[in-house]
Amino acid sequence: MRSRSIFQVVFILYCVEAGVFLALVPWSTLWERHLLELPILGLRTFGLHPILRGAVTGFGIVHLIWGVHDLELLLERWFRRRES
Repeated sequence: MRSRSIFQVVFILYCVEAGVFLALVPWSTLWERHLLELPILGLRTFGLHPILRGAVTGFGIVHLIWGVHDLELLLERWFRRRES
């Protein structure tokens, strides 16, 4: 396995892990607990706003799509190499 392929596999794993984390955590109690500890009320209110949570979730979905796209490219290249 070449270093390029290893880098791509690590990047795909990163995208999937970050994507799942960013898509799910803003709607969990973990998010709320940590934001409720902030001393600044305005920042706490902003962090708990559904628009910010949706934006973070959207960023996570972008990571997931990017990871799936790179996985498709990597598998396509591997299958082409095996056929030839």
